[in-house]
Amino acid sequence: MFPRKFLSNCHPLPDSRYPVPPFCVDSTIFLFYTFAAVKASPSPGITNVRKGNAMIQLFCAAALLAYSCMPASARAADSGAEDAPWMQVASFASENSAARSKGVRRSGESSAPVDEKSLSRALELPVMDTFASSEPSDGFDEFELRIPDYDLPESDIPLTVNSKVEYFINFFQTNGRSWFSKWLSRSERYIPMMKEVLKKEGLPEDLVYLAMIESGFSTHAHSRASAVGPWQFIAGTGKRYSLRIDPWIDERRDPLKSTVAAAMYLKELYSLFNKDWYLAAAGYNAGENKILRAISMYESRDFWELSRGAYLKRETKDYVPKLLAAAIIAKEPAKYGFADVAYLPPIEFDTVTIPSRTDLEVVAKAIDVPYETIRELNPELKRWCTPPDYPDYSLKIPKGKKAVFLSEYAKIPENERYAERALSFRYRAVKGDTLESIARRFGVRAEEIASLNNLRNARKLKGKVLRVVVGPEARKADTALAPEKAAPEKVDAVARKAEPEKKSPPREVAHYYTVRRGDTLNSVARRFNVSTRIIAAWNNIKGKMTLKPGKRIIVAKYVEKGGKMTPLEKENG
Repeated sequence: MFPRKFLSNCHPLPDSRYPVPPFCVDSTIFLFYTFAAVKASPSPGITNVRKGNAMIQLFCAAALLAYSCMPASARAADSGAEDAPWMQVASFASENSAARSKGVRRSGESSAPVDEKSLSRALELPVMDTFASSEPSDGFDEFELRIPDYDLPESDIPLTVNSKVEYFINFFQTNGRSWFSKWLSRSERYIPMMKEVLKKEGLPEDLVYLAMIESGFSTHAHSRASAVGPWQFIAGTGKRYSLRIDPWIDERRDPLKSTVAAAMYLKELYSLFNKDWYLAAAGYNAGENKILRAISMYESRDFWELSRGAYLKRETKDYVPKLLAAAIIAKEPAKYGFADVAYLPPIEFDTVTIPSRTDLEVVAKAIDVPYETIRELNPELKRWCTPPDYPDYSLKIPKGKKAVFLSEYAKIPENERYAERALSFRYRAVKGDTLESIARRFGVRAEEIASLNNLRNARKLKGKVLRVVVGPEARKADTALAPEKAAPEKVDAVARKAEPEKKSPPREVAHYYTVRRGDTLNSVARRFNVSTRIIAAWNNIKGKMTLKPGKRIIVAKYVEKGGKMTPLEKENG
Protein backbone atom coordinates (compact mmCIF):
# COMPACT_ATOMS: atom_id res chain seq x y z
CA MET A 1 0.00 0.00 0.00
CA PHE A 2 1.13 3.59 -0.57
CA PRO A 3 1.80 4.55 3.06
CA ARG A 4 4.21 1.63 3.55
CA LYS A 5 6.10 2.37 0.36
CA PHE A 6 6.20 6.01 1.24
CA LEU A 7 7.44 5.38 4.75
CA SER A 8 10.12 3.01 3.50
CA ASN A 9 11.46 5.76 1.24
CA CYS A 10 11.37 8.40 3.96
CA HIS A 11 12.88 6.46 6.85
CA PRO A 12 14.70 3.09 6.32
CA LEU A 13 13.39 0.42 8.61
CA PRO A 14 15.62 -2.10 10.44
CA ASP A 15 14.31 -4.96 8.32
CA SER A 16 11.69 -4.72 5.55
CA ARG A 17 10.22 -8.07 6.54
CA TYR A 18 8.64 -6.56 9.63
CA PRO A 19 5.31 -4.73 9.33
CA VAL A 20 5.14 -1.02 9.83
CA PRO A 21 3.26 -0.17 13.05
CA PRO A 22 -0.38 0.77 12.34
CA PHE A 23 0.09 3.94 14.35
CA CYS A 24 2.61 5.19 11.79
CA VAL A 25 0.36 4.15 8.88
CA ASP A 26 -2.76 5.82 10.30
CA SER A 27 -0.88 8.98 11.20
CA THR A 28 0.75 9.13 7.81
CA ILE A 29 -2.52 8.60 5.91
CA PHE A 30 -4.13 11.34 7.97
CA LEU A 31 -1.25 13.72 7.35
CA PHE A 32 -1.17 12.79 3.67
CA TYR A 33 -4.82 13.66 3.02
CA THR A 34 -4.75 16.71 5.22
CA PHE A 35 -1.75 18.33 3.60
CA ALA A 36 -2.67 17.21 0.12
CA ALA A 37 -5.89 19.21 0.56
CA VAL A 38 -4.05 22.15 2.04
CA LYS A 39 -1.45 22.21 -0.70
CA ALA A 40 -4.08 22.06 -3.47
CA SER A 41 -3.79 25.26 -5.44
CA PRO A 42 -6.12 26.98 -7.90
CA SER A 43 -3.27 26.97 -10.39
CA PRO A 44 -2.03 23.38 -10.56
CA GLY A 45 1.50 22.81 -11.72
CA ILE A 46 4.64 20.80 -11.25
CA THR A 47 6.07 23.24 -8.70
CA ASN A 48 3.06 22.95 -6.36
CA VAL A 49 3.11 19.17 -6.58
CA ARG A 50 6.78 19.07 -5.60
CA LYS A 51 6.19 21.45 -2.70
CA GLY A 52 3.33 19.31 -1.46
CA ASN A 53 5.42 16.15 -1.61
CA ALA A 54 8.21 17.85 0.33
CA MET A 55 5.82 18.94 3.08
CA ILE A 56 4.34 15.46 3.29
CA GLN A 57 7.80 13.93 3.71
CA LEU A 58 8.61 16.45 6.44
CA PHE A 59 5.52 15.67 8.49
CA CYS A 60 5.96 11.93 8.04
CA ALA A 61 9.41 12.25 9.58
CA ALA A 62 7.85 14.20 12.47
CA ALA A 63 5.30 11.41 12.95
CA LEU A 64 8.02 8.80 13.18
CA LEU A 65 9.85 10.91 15.72
CA ALA A 66 6.72 11.33 17.83
CA TYR A 67 6.04 7.62 17.66
CA SER A 68 9.53 6.73 18.86
CA CYS A 69 9.05 8.98 21.88
CA MET A 70 5.88 7.17 23.04
CA PRO A 71 6.02 4.61 25.87
CA ALA A 72 6.45 1.02 24.75
CA SER A 73 3.12 -0.06 26.26
CA ALA A 74 1.24 2.59 24.31
CA ARG A 75 3.00 1.61 21.10
CA ALA A 76 2.26 -2.05 21.72
CA ALA A 77 -1.41 -1.36 22.44
CA ASP A 78 -1.70 0.77 19.36
CA SER A 79 0.07 -1.58 17.02
CA GLY A 80 -0.59 -5.03 18.39
CA ALA A 81 2.78 -6.07 17.05
CA GLU A 82 4.71 -6.86 20.19
CA ASP A 83 6.37 -9.75 18.49
CA ALA A 84 8.47 -7.46 16.32
CA PRO A 85 12.10 -7.66 17.48
CA TRP A 86 12.74 -3.92 17.37
CA MET A 87 9.58 -3.41 19.46
CA GLN A 88 10.77 -5.98 22.00
CA VAL A 89 14.05 -4.17 22.41
CA ALA A 90 12.33 -0.83 22.94
CA SER A 91 9.84 -2.33 25.40
CA PHE A 92 12.64 -4.14 27.24
CA ALA A 93 14.62 -0.95 27.64
CA SER A 94 11.67 1.20 28.78
CA GLU A 95 10.40 -1.39 31.27
CA ASN A 96 13.89 -1.79 32.71
CA SER A 97 14.10 1.95 33.12
CA ALA A 98 10.76 2.12 34.88
CA ALA A 99 11.62 -0.78 37.13
CA ARG A 100 14.92 0.79 38.14
CA SER A 101 13.21 4.07 38.92
CA LYS A 102 10.84 2.24 41.31
CA GLY A 103 13.65 0.19 42.87
CA VAL A 104 12.10 -3.06 41.52
CA ARG A 105 14.25 -5.78 39.97
CA ARG A 106 12.62 -8.35 37.73
CA SER A 107 13.36 -11.98 38.44
CA GLY A 108 16.07 -13.43 36.24
CA GLU A 109 16.97 -9.96 35.01
CA SER A 110 20.48 -8.59 35.09
CA SER A 111 21.03 -5.18 36.60
CA ALA A 112 23.59 -4.35 33.90
CA PRO A 113 22.43 -2.18 31.02
CA VAL A 114 21.70 -3.65 27.60
CA ASP A 115 24.99 -4.25 25.82
CA GLU A 116 25.80 -4.32 22.13
CA LYS A 117 25.55 -8.10 21.78
CA SER A 118 22.01 -8.22 23.26
CA LEU A 119 20.92 -5.40 21.02
CA SER A 120 22.39 -7.13 17.96
CA ARG A 121 20.62 -10.39 18.78
CA ALA A 122 17.31 -8.56 19.27
CA LEU A 123 17.69 -6.79 15.93
CA GLU A 124 19.02 -9.96 14.26
CA LEU A 125 22.17 -8.16 13.17
CA PRO A 126 25.44 -10.02 12.65
CA VAL A 127 27.31 -10.30 16.00
CA MET A 128 30.69 -8.53 16.05
CA ASP A 129 33.63 -10.04 17.91
CA THR A 130 34.72 -6.74 19.42
CA PHE A 131 32.94 -3.55 20.30
CA ALA A 132 34.28 -0.07 20.87
CA SER A 133 34.29 0.77 24.54
CA SER A 134 33.54 4.16 25.96
CA GLU A 135 35.89 3.42 28.88
CA PRO A 136 39.45 4.77 28.41
CA SER A 137 41.82 1.86 27.99
CA ASP A 138 44.85 1.44 30.21
CA GLY A 139 47.96 3.26 28.99
CA PHE A 140 46.14 5.97 27.04
CA ASP A 141 44.88 8.15 29.85
CA GLU A 142 48.00 10.36 29.72
CA PHE A 143 48.74 12.79 26.96
CA GLU A 144 52.46 13.14 27.60
CA LEU A 145 54.92 10.61 26.33
CA ARG A 146 55.87 8.15 29.04
CA ILE A 147 59.63 7.94 29.56
CA PRO A 148 61.13 4.51 30.19
CA ASP A 149 62.25 3.91 33.74
CA TYR A 150 65.97 4.59 34.21
CA ASP A 151 68.11 3.04 36.90
CA LEU A 152 69.78 6.33 37.78
CA PRO A 153 73.25 6.27 39.36
CA GLU A 154 73.92 7.72 42.78
CA SER A 155 74.70 11.42 42.68
CA ASP A 156 74.96 14.37 45.05
CA ILE A 157 72.97 16.54 42.63
CA PRO A 158 69.31 15.71 41.87
CA LEU A 159 69.15 13.54 38.75
CA THR A 160 65.92 13.11 36.81
CA VAL A 161 64.88 11.87 33.39
CA ASN A 162 62.25 13.41 31.13
CA SER A 163 61.87 13.79 27.39
CA LYS A 164 64.51 16.54 27.20
CA VAL A 165 67.07 14.61 29.24
CA GLU A 166 66.38 11.47 27.24
CA TYR A 167 66.92 13.42 24.01
CA PHE A 168 70.44 14.40 25.05
CA ILE A 169 71.21 10.89 26.33
CA ASN A 170 70.34 9.61 22.85
CA PHE A 171 72.21 12.48 21.19
CA PHE A 172 75.43 11.79 23.08
CA GLN A 173 75.13 8.13 22.09
CA THR A 174 74.56 8.87 18.37
CA ASN A 175 75.31 12.15 16.61
CA GLY A 176 77.36 13.56 19.48
CA ARG A 177 79.21 10.34 20.24
CA SER A 178 82.61 11.49 18.93
CA TRP A 179 82.47 14.68 21.01
CA PHE A 180 81.34 12.90 24.14
CA SER A 181 84.08 10.29 23.75
CA LYS A 182 86.68 13.08 23.74
CA TRP A 183 85.06 14.65 26.79
CA LEU A 184 85.19 11.34 28.64
CA SER A 185 88.79 10.81 27.59
CA ARG A 186 89.85 14.16 29.10
CA SER A 187 87.54 13.92 32.09
CA GLU A 188 89.73 11.67 34.24
CA ARG A 189 92.61 14.08 33.78
CA TYR A 190 90.85 16.89 35.64
CA ILE A 191 87.88 15.40 37.54
CA PRO A 192 89.86 14.18 40.61
CA MET A 193 91.46 17.58 41.14
CA MET A 194 88.20 19.47 40.51
CA LYS A 195 86.19 17.23 42.84
CA GLU A 196 88.71 17.86 45.58
CA VAL A 197 88.24 21.62 45.21
CA LEU A 198 84.43 21.36 45.18
CA LYS A 199 84.43 19.11 48.24
CA LYS A 200 86.68 21.56 50.08
CA GLU A 201 84.20 24.35 49.30
CA GLY A 202 81.27 22.24 50.57
CA LEU A 203 79.67 21.77 47.14
CA PRO A 204 78.40 18.63 45.36
CA GLU A 205 81.28 16.90 43.62
CA ASP A 206 79.15 16.03 40.59
CA LEU A 207 79.10 19.71 39.63
CA VAL A 208 82.28 18.85 37.71
CA TYR A 209 79.98 17.85 34.85
CA LEU A 210 79.23 21.54 34.35
CA ALA A 211 82.80 21.83 33.07
CA MET A 212 82.14 18.84 30.81
CA ILE A 213 79.22 20.45 28.97
CA GLU A 214 80.87 23.88 29.06
CA SER A 215 84.20 22.98 27.49
CA GLY A 216 84.64 19.21 27.39
CA PHE A 217 87.42 19.74 30.00
CA SER A 218 89.48 21.69 27.46
CA THR A 219 91.69 24.38 29.02
CA HIS A 220 91.96 26.21 25.68
CA ALA A 221 88.22 26.27 24.90
CA HIS A 222 87.03 29.62 23.55
CA SER A 223 83.39 30.45 22.80
CA ARG A 224 81.77 32.98 20.47
CA ALA A 225 80.89 35.05 23.55
CA SER A 226 84.62 35.20 24.43
CA ALA A 227 84.22 32.79 27.32
CA VAL A 228 87.50 31.01 28.01
CA GLY A 229 88.78 27.97 29.85
CA PRO A 230 87.30 24.76 31.25
CA TRP A 231 84.62 26.65 33.19
CA GLN A 232 84.01 29.18 30.37
CA PHE A 233 84.30 32.44 32.28
CA ILE A 234 83.85 35.71 30.44
CA ALA A 235 86.40 38.36 31.34
CA GLY A 236 84.09 40.35 33.64
CA THR A 237 83.03 37.36 35.73
CA GLY A 238 86.58 36.01 35.85
CA LYS A 239 87.98 39.26 37.23
CA ARG A 240 85.09 39.37 39.71
CA TYR A 241 86.50 36.20 41.25
CA SER A 242 90.14 37.36 41.21
CA LEU A 243 91.27 35.69 38.00
CA ARG A 244 94.04 37.69 36.35
CA ILE A 245 93.57 38.42 32.64
CA ASP A 246 96.17 40.41 30.69
CA PRO A 247 98.46 40.02 27.64
CA TRP A 248 100.77 37.76 29.64
CA ILE A 249 98.43 35.49 31.53
CA ASP A 250 94.79 34.34 31.50
CA GLU A 251 93.95 32.45 34.67
CA ARG A 252 90.59 31.38 33.26
CA ARG A 253 92.61 28.64 31.54
CA ASP A 254 94.13 27.47 34.81
CA PRO A 255 92.16 24.31 35.74
CA LEU A 256 92.87 24.77 39.45
CA LYS A 257 92.28 28.50 39.86
CA SER A 258 89.27 28.55 37.55
CA THR A 259 87.70 25.67 39.52
CA VAL A 260 88.09 27.65 42.74
CA ALA A 261 86.44 30.65 41.06
CA ALA A 262 83.63 28.46 39.67
CA ALA A 263 83.00 26.98 43.13
CA MET A 264 82.64 30.47 44.62
CA TYR A 265 80.27 31.52 41.85
CA LEU A 266 78.12 28.38 42.11
CA LYS A 267 77.91 28.76 45.87
CA GLU A 268 76.52 32.27 45.43
CA LEU A 269 74.03 31.12 42.78
CA TYR A 270 72.84 28.24 44.96
CA SER A 271 72.14 30.64 47.81
CA LEU A 272 70.51 33.20 45.50
CA PHE A 273 68.04 30.68 44.02
CA ASN A 274 66.91 29.16 47.35
CA LYS A 275 69.12 26.08 47.12
CA ASP A 276 67.86 24.94 43.72
CA TRP A 277 70.70 23.45 41.67
CA TYR A 278 68.71 23.52 38.43
CA LEU A 279 68.18 27.28 38.68
CA ALA A 280 71.78 27.75 39.83
CA ALA A 281 73.05 25.88 36.75
CA ALA A 282 70.76 27.91 34.47
CA GLY A 283 72.06 31.09 36.13
CA TYR A 284 75.64 29.95 35.52
CA ASN A 285 74.82 29.72 31.81
CA ALA A 286 72.61 32.77 31.26
CA GLY A 287 73.54 34.96 34.22
CA GLU A 288 71.69 35.32 37.48
CA ASN A 289 69.81 38.44 36.41
CA LYS A 290 68.33 36.69 33.37
CA ILE A 291 66.94 33.87 35.53
CA LEU A 292 65.63 36.29 38.15
CA ARG A 293 63.70 38.15 35.43
CA ALA A 294 62.29 34.86 34.14
CA ILE A 295 61.14 33.93 37.66
CA SER A 296 59.43 37.30 38.01
CA MET A 297 57.87 37.05 34.55
CA TYR A 298 56.40 33.56 34.91
CA GLU A 299 55.89 33.66 38.70
CA SER A 300 57.52 30.26 39.13
CA ARG A 301 60.76 28.95 40.59
CA ASP A 302 60.54 25.65 38.72
CA PHE A 303 63.17 25.44 35.97
CA TRP A 304 61.00 23.15 33.83
CA GLU A 305 58.15 25.66 33.99
CA LEU A 306 60.49 28.53 33.07
CA SER A 307 61.85 26.56 30.12
CA ARG A 308 58.37 26.27 28.61
CA GLY A 309 58.20 30.02 28.06
CA ALA A 310 59.80 31.98 25.24
CA TYR A 311 61.94 34.31 27.40
CA LEU A 312 64.94 32.05 27.96
CA LYS A 313 67.18 31.20 25.03
CA ARG A 314 67.32 27.71 23.63
CA GLU A 315 70.87 27.30 24.97
CA THR A 316 69.69 27.94 28.54
CA LYS A 317 66.62 25.70 28.18
CA ASP A 318 68.87 22.85 27.04
CA TYR A 319 71.60 23.52 29.61
CA VAL A 320 70.14 21.61 32.58
CA PRO A 321 68.93 18.61 30.49
CA LYS A 322 72.37 18.45 28.90
CA LEU A 323 74.03 18.55 32.33
CA LEU A 324 71.83 15.74 33.65
CA ALA A 325 72.37 13.59 30.55
CA ALA A 326 76.15 14.09 30.72
CA ALA A 327 76.23 13.17 34.42
CA ILE A 328 74.08 10.05 33.91
CA ILE A 329 76.30 8.75 31.10
CA ALA A 330 79.66 9.80 32.59
CA LYS A 331 78.95 8.03 35.88
CA GLU A 332 78.14 4.76 34.06
CA PRO A 333 79.77 5.04 30.60
CA ALA A 334 79.84 1.31 29.81
CA LYS A 335 76.08 1.06 30.35
CA TYR A 336 75.54 3.59 27.57
CA GLY A 337 78.02 2.19 25.07
CA PHE A 338 81.25 4.01 26.05
CA ALA A 339 83.21 1.02 27.30
CA ASP A 340 86.09 1.53 24.84
CA VAL A 341 87.14 5.07 25.86
CA ALA A 342 90.88 5.56 26.42
CA TYR A 343 91.13 7.83 29.47
CA LEU A 344 94.04 10.21 29.98
CA PRO A 345 95.91 9.83 33.28
CA PRO A 346 94.98 12.27 36.08
CA ILE A 347 96.96 15.49 36.12
CA GLU A 348 99.51 15.54 38.93
CA PHE A 349 101.90 18.37 39.65
CA ASP A 350 103.93 20.22 42.23
CA THR A 351 103.97 24.00 42.49
CA VAL A 352 107.12 26.08 42.81
CA THR A 353 107.50 29.81 43.42
CA ILE A 354 109.21 31.84 40.69
CA PRO A 355 110.70 35.07 42.10
CA SER A 356 111.21 36.86 38.75
CA ARG A 357 110.39 36.49 35.08
CA THR A 358 111.74 33.14 33.90
CA ASP A 359 111.85 31.45 30.54
CA LEU A 360 109.95 28.15 30.45
CA GLU A 361 112.81 26.62 28.45
CA VAL A 362 115.06 27.28 31.43
CA VAL A 363 112.59 25.51 33.73
CA ALA A 364 112.31 22.53 31.36
CA LYS A 365 116.11 22.13 31.15
CA ALA A 366 116.51 22.42 34.90
CA ILE A 367 114.26 19.41 35.58
CA ASP A 368 115.04 17.57 32.33
CA VAL A 369 111.52 17.44 30.85
CA PRO A 370 110.20 18.58 27.43
CA TYR A 371 109.22 22.21 27.03
CA GLU A 372 105.71 21.13 25.93
CA THR A 373 105.19 19.42 29.29
CA ILE A 374 105.68 22.71 31.14
CA ARG A 375 103.36 24.51 28.70
CA GLU A 376 100.68 21.85 29.12
CA LEU A 377 100.80 22.07 32.90
CA ASN A 378 100.53 25.87 32.75
CA PRO A 379 97.94 26.64 30.04
CA GLU A 380 97.21 30.04 31.63
CA LEU A 381 100.57 31.40 30.38
CA LYS A 382 100.24 33.15 27.02
CA ARG A 383 103.96 33.56 26.45
CA TRP A 384 107.10 31.52 26.66
CA CYS A 385 107.86 32.87 30.14
CA THR A 386 106.28 33.78 33.45
CA PRO A 387 104.70 37.27 33.74
CA PRO A 388 107.18 40.13 34.28
CA ASP A 389 105.12 41.93 36.95
CA TYR A 390 103.91 38.89 38.85
CA PRO A 391 106.32 38.31 41.75
CA ASP A 392 106.32 34.91 43.42
CA TYR A 393 104.37 33.32 40.60
CA SER A 394 103.25 29.72 41.32
CA LEU A 395 104.43 27.56 38.43
CA LYS A 396 103.26 23.96 38.03
CA ILE A 397 105.89 21.32 37.27
CA PRO A 398 105.61 17.49 37.04
CA LYS A 399 105.05 15.78 40.36
CA GLY A 400 108.25 14.67 42.06
CA LYS A 401 110.47 17.28 40.38
CA LYS A 402 110.23 20.03 43.00
CA ALA A 403 113.44 19.22 44.87
CA VAL A 404 115.44 18.94 41.64
CA PHE A 405 114.07 22.26 40.37
CA LEU A 406 114.87 24.19 43.55
CA SER A 407 118.40 22.87 43.51
CA GLU A 408 119.08 23.59 39.84
CA TYR A 409 117.20 26.89 39.68
CA ALA A 410 119.30 28.35 42.50
CA LYS A 411 122.41 27.80 40.40
CA ILE A 412 121.15 29.90 37.47
CA PRO A 413 122.10 33.62 37.60
CA GLU A 414 119.10 35.95 37.49
CA ASN A 415 120.19 37.61 34.22
CA GLU A 416 120.27 34.18 32.52
CA ARG A 417 116.79 33.09 33.57
CA TYR A 418 115.13 35.12 30.86
CA ALA A 419 116.11 36.08 27.30
CA GLU A 420 114.18 38.16 24.79
CA ARG A 421 112.85 36.38 21.73
CA ALA A 422 111.82 37.42 18.29
CA LEU A 423 108.11 38.16 17.92
CA SER A 424 105.91 37.63 14.90
CA PHE A 425 103.44 40.30 13.81
CA ARG A 426 100.82 40.61 11.10
CA TYR A 427 100.53 43.97 9.41
CA ARG A 428 97.76 44.97 6.96
CA ALA A 429 99.19 47.28 4.33
CA VAL A 430 97.31 50.49 3.56
CA LYS A 431 97.39 52.94 0.69
CA GLY A 432 100.87 54.41 0.25
CA ASP A 433 102.74 51.60 2.01
CA THR A 434 105.88 50.17 0.45
CA LEU A 435 108.19 47.42 1.59
CA GLU A 436 110.78 50.01 2.55
CA SER A 437 108.35 52.05 4.65
CA ILE A 438 107.04 48.97 6.45
CA ALA A 439 110.60 47.73 7.04
CA ARG A 440 111.62 51.09 8.56
CA ARG A 441 108.55 51.04 10.80
CA PHE A 442 109.47 47.64 12.28
CA GLY A 443 113.24 48.10 12.19
CA VAL A 444 113.89 45.19 9.81
CA ARG A 445 115.08 44.83 6.24
CA ALA A 446 112.71 44.96 3.28
CA GLU A 447 114.25 41.82 1.80
CA GLU A 448 113.33 39.86 4.95
CA ILE A 449 109.68 40.87 4.65
CA ALA A 450 109.57 40.01 0.93
CA SER A 451 111.21 36.60 1.51
CA LEU A 452 109.03 35.75 4.49
CA ASN A 453 105.79 36.52 2.57
CA ASN A 454 106.90 35.21 -0.89
CA LEU A 455 106.17 38.54 -2.54
CA ARG A 456 106.64 38.63 -6.30
CA ASN A 457 105.13 42.05 -6.91
CA ALA A 458 106.17 44.50 -4.22
CA ARG A 459 104.15 47.35 -5.74
CA LYS A 460 100.59 46.22 -5.00
CA LEU A 461 100.58 45.91 -1.25
CA LYS A 462 97.31 47.64 -0.28
CA GLY A 463 95.02 45.29 1.66
CA LYS A 464 97.59 42.50 1.99
CA VAL A 465 98.39 41.07 5.43
CA LEU A 466 102.16 40.73 5.79
CA ARG A 467 104.02 38.74 8.40
CA VAL A 468 106.88 40.60 10.05
CA VAL A 469 109.36 39.03 12.49
CA VAL A 470 110.89 41.53 14.88
CA GLY A 471 113.98 40.70 16.92
CA PRO A 472 114.77 41.90 20.44
CA GLU A 473 117.10 44.68 19.22
CA ALA A 474 114.37 46.25 17.07
CA ARG A 475 111.87 46.11 19.94
CA LYS A 476 114.26 47.90 22.28
CA ALA A 477 114.61 50.71 19.72
CA ASP A 478 110.82 51.04 19.29
CA THR A 479 108.80 51.20 22.51
CA ALA A 480 105.60 50.51 20.53
CA LEU A 481 106.94 47.00 19.92
CA ALA A 482 108.09 46.39 23.50
CA PRO A 483 107.42 42.90 24.89
CA GLU A 484 104.83 44.21 27.32
CA LYS A 485 102.77 45.47 24.37
CA ALA A 486 103.51 42.69 21.91
CA ALA A 487 101.28 39.75 21.14
CA PRO A 488 101.78 36.30 22.69
CA GLU A 489 104.04 33.76 21.05
CA LYS A 490 102.36 31.63 18.36
CA VAL A 491 99.57 34.19 18.08
CA ASP A 492 100.15 36.86 15.47
CA ALA A 493 99.09 40.37 16.36
CA VAL A 494 97.95 42.99 13.87
CA ALA A 495 100.46 45.82 14.27
CA ARG A 496 99.20 49.34 13.77
CA LYS A 497 101.08 52.17 12.10
CA ALA A 498 103.78 53.60 14.33
CA GLU A 499 102.93 57.21 13.60
CA PRO A 500 104.07 60.11 15.80
CA GLU A 501 101.65 60.66 18.63
CA LYS A 502 99.25 63.47 17.82
CA LYS A 503 98.07 65.86 20.44
CA SER A 504 94.52 64.87 21.19
CA PRO A 505 91.91 67.65 21.42
CA PRO A 506 90.51 68.48 24.85
CA ARG A 507 87.68 66.20 25.91
CA GLU A 508 84.22 67.77 25.98
CA VAL A 509 81.31 66.61 28.11
CA ALA A 510 77.71 67.72 27.48
CA HIS A 511 74.90 68.01 30.02
CA TYR A 512 71.41 67.18 28.71
CA TYR A 513 67.92 68.26 29.78
CA THR A 514 64.62 66.58 28.85
CA VAL A 515 62.05 69.12 27.67
CA ARG A 516 58.79 69.19 29.62
CA ARG A 517 55.35 70.43 28.68
CA GLY A 518 55.28 74.26 28.71
CA ASP A 519 59.06 74.69 28.31
CA THR A 520 60.33 77.33 25.90
CA LEU A 521 63.80 78.18 24.73
CA ASN A 522 63.81 81.32 26.93
CA SER A 523 62.62 79.49 30.06
CA VAL A 524 65.23 76.75 29.65
CA ALA A 525 67.97 79.35 29.03
CA ARG A 526 67.00 81.25 32.20
CA ARG A 527 66.86 78.03 34.22
CA PHE A 528 70.42 76.99 33.32
CA ASN A 529 71.84 80.52 33.08
CA VAL A 530 72.77 80.17 29.42
CA SER A 531 71.93 82.46 26.52
CA THR A 532 69.31 81.32 24.03
CA ARG A 533 71.82 81.71 21.17
CA ILE A 534 74.23 79.22 22.76
CA ILE A 535 71.49 76.64 23.40
CA ALA A 536 70.21 77.10 19.85
CA ALA A 537 73.74 76.63 18.46
CA TRP A 538 74.44 73.55 20.59
CA ASN A 539 71.19 71.88 19.53
CA ASN A 540 71.00 73.17 15.92
CA ILE A 541 67.74 75.02 16.61
CA LYS A 542 66.90 77.46 13.83
CA GLY A 543 64.36 80.28 13.98
CA LYS A 544 61.42 80.09 16.36
CA MET A 545 61.32 76.34 16.67
CA THR A 546 58.97 74.91 19.30
CA LEU A 547 60.48 72.60 21.88
CA LYS A 548 58.72 69.23 21.89
CA PRO A 549 58.14 67.57 25.28
CA GLY A 550 60.39 64.55 25.77
CA LYS A 551 63.21 65.82 23.55
CA ARG A 552 66.70 65.90 25.07
CA ILE A 553 68.68 69.09 24.48
CA ILE A 554 72.16 70.22 25.50
CA VAL A 555 72.04 72.91 28.19
CA ALA A 556 75.71 72.95 29.29
CA LYS A 557 79.12 71.90 28.02
CA TYR A 558 82.33 71.27 29.89
CA VAL A 559 85.90 70.84 28.67
CA GLU A 560 88.74 69.04 30.46
CA LYS A 561 91.62 71.40 31.21
CA GLY A 562 94.44 70.43 33.49
CA GLY A 563 92.54 67.42 34.75
CA LYS A 564 89.51 69.51 35.71
CA MET A 565 86.17 70.03 33.98
CA THR A 566 85.66 73.69 33.08
CA PRO A 567 82.42 75.17 31.64
CA LEU A 568 82.73 75.88 27.92
CA GLU A 569 81.92 79.55 27.30
CA LYS A 570 82.76 79.63 23.64
CA GLU A 571 79.76 79.68 21.32
CA ASN A 572 79.55 77.03 18.63
CA GLY A 573 78.37 78.35 15.32
